[in-house]
Amino acid sequence: MSPDEWQAHVTTEAALAMGRWLEARGRLDRPIASLTRRDLECMASNAISRFIVRSSERRTAAPDKEERDTLDLLLMG
Repeated sequence: MSPDEWQAHVTTEAALAMGRWLEARGRLDRPIASLTRRDLECMASNAISRFIVRSSERRTAAPDKEERDTLDLLLMG
């Protein structure tokens, strides 16, 4: 998987994590503007957590040193 394909994949994974959080929270009939700061922080936390997990997996499997170094920078930063 190319770095661009991987980025698209991780973006989708993060979006799915946010969607799962919203579904678990319930009240999907309410407008997004009704979300509290805490709600947004929880969504962000879930998305960031998913990104870290996927990036760690990718870093281990990355075929090229430059990509591993970039992921190291993002993860250890």
